[in-house]
Amino acid sequence: MGDHPNCPKCDCEHCYPDRDLLVCPMCAHEWNQQENAQEAVEDDLVKDANGNVLSDGDTVIVIKDLKVKGSSAVVKGGTKVKGIRLVDGDHDIDCKIKGIGAMQLKSQFVKKSN
Repeated sequence: MGDHPNCPKCDCEHCYPDRDLLVCPMCAHEWNQQENAQEAVEDDLVKDANGNVLSDGDTVIVIKDLKVKGSSAVVKGGTKVKGIRLVDGDHDIDCKIKGIGAMQLKSQFVKKSN
């Protein structure tokens, strides 16, 4: 029993195998360990507004006007941002925008440029 992962719902350590599934005796959650690993990898990917996977160094285009918090500046829709860097957190893109400077953007407000 000790070599099985903890339950993803309640973190119980007493999970057991039942055919192709793992079962939690505490909350009765059943899951496939291989599918869980696949979902975890997909959750780590950063995607743009169109669902394209982003990576460090990509060029993106802002899709709508964004107000800069604490300033009267606005990042206009259509602004091209080169050399992005992906980071963890709510704002998952670090970048420098010409005329504004260093910023953090949310990936849902950009699209990948060709």
